[in-house]
Amino acid sequence: MSTPTVHEFDTDAVGPMHGCRVLDLSRLVSGGHCGMVLADLGADLIKIERPDGGDELRRGQIAGVAAFWTVYNRNKRSVSLNLKSPQGREILLELVKTADAVVENFRPGTLEKLGIGPDVLLGANPSLVVTRISGWGQTGPYSQLPGFGTLAEAVSGFMYRNGTADTPPVTPPTALADMVAGLYAATATIAAVLHARGGGAGQTIDVSLFEPLASIMGPDALLDQLGHLPRRGEGTRASSVKGVFLTADDKWVALSAAAESIVRNLFVAIGAPEILNDPRFASYESRLNRRAEINEVIGAWIAHRSADNVLSTLRGQGVTVAPVLSTADARKDPHFMAREVYVDVPGRDGEPATIAMHNVVPRMSETPSGLRLPAPRLGEHNNEVLTELGISGEERHHLERTGVVGAAVMDGADA
Repeated sequence: MSTPTVHEFDTDAVGPMHGCRVLDLSRLVSGGHCGMVLADLGADLIKIERPDGGDELRRGQIAGVAAFWTVYNRNKRSVSLNLKSPQGREILLELVKTADAVVENFRPGTLEKLGIGPDVLLGANPSLVVTRISGWGQTGPYSQLPGFGTLAEAVSGFMYRNGTADTPPVTPPTALADMVAGLYAATATIAAVLHARGGGAGQTIDVSLFEPLASIMGPDALLDQLGHLPRRGEGTRASSVKGVFLTADDKWVALSAAAESIVRNLFVAIGAPEILNDPRFASYESRLNRRAEINEVIGAWIAHRSADNVLSTLRGQGVTVAPVLSTADARKDPHFMAREVYVDVPGRDGEPATIAMHNVVPRMSETPSGLRLPAPRLGEHNNEVLTELGISGEERHHLERTGVVGAAVMDGADA
């Protein structure tokens, strides 16, 4: 059995955001994911962390590896800086003068209390983009409430819809709200940086955790207005024939026949073309209302065949069908491997020899970017970044002795 390609980090990789500097004051997943997207695209991402422990994700160890930290903070540099000290804030403002954007995800008002709110940051650099991610947004009656992704999943309509008709609302198996918010925040940051570089003014960006998730619920607000909001377990109305089915060899396959031509191909393939002549199933709307009956017919055909037979037969008839894969399955799948969806990168001291993670997602022909740096040790790049600001070695030692800058953690020590 072949294994994913082992990728060495390529510090010379150049992405489309090369030359753009982003200061990441965030922690946990939403800001980390936003920063990772920008860093994957080539931005110089400098993560500003508390000297006393840094980002909380560093402490989420699984089998000795801080898995979330390792993935979401690749391609970044780390500076451990005490923002509660006047000198720490001065250093931050010097960095702001060199930056295109700042990303933060504190509770609204936290930066202002530290004396480094958007007005101060934009005063230091009028072209700066300040991206603010929070649970409930910067305004509104909930804005001062603490908020994590689970709460966003609860109020956005997602959890209400997720699950089956006979189960309570179900949380997603991953940090969905944080990751979707991170994508929105990264997209908005890129757009605002383009605006500023085109001669426009800097600006603040307000991204909550719950609004991006509400947006991916599709037309649910309109469906509610029309009196047709789907019930839990009903699934999307974008496809009249869809489902997940168990095969004879105890594997699962998923199919979705969103186009009428594929619906016809499906029923021909399973030997039931007469269904389309039945007025109960002839139209898109009628099939939506009788999806359970249709799935019984499809499920009975699939239940007597192996997964390989189902896939080859239906694909041969032009039906859109795929196996249900775990991540373990996907890492061995030939299509995933051909596209290098997952890669193994060298582990650092105290980690496994190789670390598996998803590759950079967008495939760009001229500016492909890539995996340049492993997730940093806390303060690993203190000297490098402070030297870029013109701070001498003697000054750096003084800053460290006085607690303004943390001691850099390097390989061979706890991160």
